[in-house]
Amino acid sequence: MNIATLLRRSAADHADKVALRLDETEIRYDHLADIAARFAAYLRADGVLPGDRIGFFLPNVLEYLPGLLGVWQAGAVGVPLNYLFPDAPLRHAVLDSGATHLVALPGDLVRLEAVLDGASVEILTLGPRGGYERALAAHEPAHDVVPRLDRDDALLMYTSGSTGVPKGVRQTHRNITAEVDGVIDLYRITAAEHVLNCMPLFHVGGLQLASLPVLLRGGQITFMARWDPTAWVDLATRLRPTYGGLISTMMIDVGNRTVGSPVVLDSFRICMFGGSRTPTAAIERLAAGTGIEGVEIYGQTEQSGLVVSYRPGDPRRPDSMGRPLEQVVRTRLVSPASGADVENAGEVGELWVKGDAVTPGYWNLPAPHEERWSTDGWFRTGDLMSRDADGYLYYVDRIDDMIVSGGENVFPQMVEEHLAGHPDLAEVAVIGTAHERWVEQVTAVVVPNRDGLTVEEIAAWCATNPNLRGMHRPRRIEIVEILPRTGSGKLNRPELRRMFP
Repeated sequence: MNIATLLRRSAADHADKVALRLDETEIRYDHLADIAARFAAYLRADGVLPGDRIGFFLPNVLEYLPGLLGVWQAGAVGVPLNYLFPDAPLRHAVLDSGATHLVALPGDLVRLEAVLDGASVEILTLGPRGGYERALAAHEPAHDVVPRLDRDDALLMYTSGSTGVPKGVRQTHRNITAEVDGVIDLYRITAAEHVLNCMPLFHVGGLQLASLPVLLRGGQITFMARWDPTAWVDLATRLRPTYGGLISTMMIDVGNRTVGSPVVLDSFRICMFGGSRTPTAAIERLAAGTGIEGVEIYGQTEQSGLVVSYRPGDPRRPDSMGRPLEQVVRTRLVSPASGADVENAGEVGELWVKGDAVTPGYWNLPAPHEERWSTDGWFRTGDLMSRDADGYLYYVDRIDDMIVSGGENVFPQMVEEHLAGHPDLAEVAVIGTAHERWVEQVTAVVVPNRDGLTVEEIAAWCATNPNLRGMHRPRRIEIVEILPRTGSGKLNRPELRRMFP
């Protein structure tokens, strides 16, 4: 079934309630459905057929979700484009998707025209004089929903492309509804929910995890157009949201912002954090600065978002992400060396997943499908994990990030976990760099939170930590002002390797 049917049903059931908010502007559910229906009517009148792709190159704005709902109502496929993409990956994603229309801000029109360089894409700009508003005004709302099957694509979400050109991850109507239902069930989302959504809508965290579950239950969404930790703390204090999420980088920002001047943010029933492995020291700083006991999450674009987390009330186990959402995925740990399932608690293996939330494949890329899927349909995540006797999963590292130093396997994120305990470091990242004897050495790239911190001081502190000795000792330490991030806020390790060969 077309997911638009479910969203329109929710809008009808909660017509008078506020659905979306940004700054001082609010949109009720009935208005959201009306905008979407007008956009659907325009698309169909303009020749858009079921399965055609419609792109969105936007930050978090109020037009985003109504526009996406309109795309689905018209039977088309939404393409949420990373608003932080540089020109080359942006051009690739637009042209690779075959998008016929692109919704954008008027201030981005000149750049988009230059990037697309004559490509046949109709750009609809927002604003009172833009093509998007004219399209809505010229059409009466459509009253029907173009039928789509569960297996039909609903979204193409492009990865950040830090290791090459972005890949278009196909997400079907079934993928999204299964994921959203799983989140609703796990976190017990109700119509009373109010989410403070600072995560971008071009990211599964902002769309499938923070927005769509709340819309399907009739709750409220307050958006942040851009990330600002001070503004987030202010909004959380004033609006008292019950639900929210922070990319790990954002969580670190809030913890660093509040550690010296704590605030009480006690309205959150669920505050998730994830996107990359978060050191325990950063989690403890957030709790000390805000009182928030965050809920760790794990998921990938290929899994439509969240597939591992804690249930409400479950006590957090140090370093664990929680347990799999068994309603939407099956999981197994597989030894990269032998290909056999890992059976023993604490033993490391690659996480493989299979189920309703897992993408059927990449757009226009048959070769990666052969690399990432087993012959019997299991998706290889590329993430190394261990599991305890109760089924809780513990993230270890990415397979391709592992450092082999002197013949010993060193997992960068385990080194980061211990190094992050240094009181004068705001952020840390660990990569492998060349070494004349050990082949690879552990290299720490750090952001200090104290002026004047030296490499020698950090090295001396590491020498006192029993977990940072031997091959795990950072033999090379680099101090920087900021760590490179991908468009989705994750640490950009390939860029770090280019910076520090």
